[in-house]
Amino acid sequence: MTKQFLDVEQFNKLLQKWSRKQIKVAKQELNDYDVAIIDLATITYETNKHRMNDYEPLHTLQLNGSGKIENATKSYQQLPKSMYEIPLEDTSFYQFDGERFALVTDRAIYTIEVVK
Repeated sequence: MTKQFLDVEQFNKLLQKWSRKQIKVAKQELNDYDVAIIDLATITYETNKHRMNDYEPLHTLQLNGSGKIENATKSYQQLPKSMYEIPLEDTSFYQFDGERFALVTDRAIYTIEVVK
């Protein structure tokens, strides 16, 4: 598959097509690797206009739906809330290869794909 670089609007338009599907989100952050399985209901965004510091993201991608996350013992537990949040900045990088998204932020690399 050819990798396609996207702007945030293209990313959103393609990701919206995955609403009502089960997705897998993998996050690699330094030495931490997490996997979440989400029954994706809707996709929303939030802008934090009143952030107190640079650690708080300017924008947040919200993958809404019930799900579970793999813990350190390789078993799954329910997500604490019916939403998986990914912090976004103006420097975030979006890519799509026809089957999965890669989303690179200043803090982590996320891959998002439909569970088959």
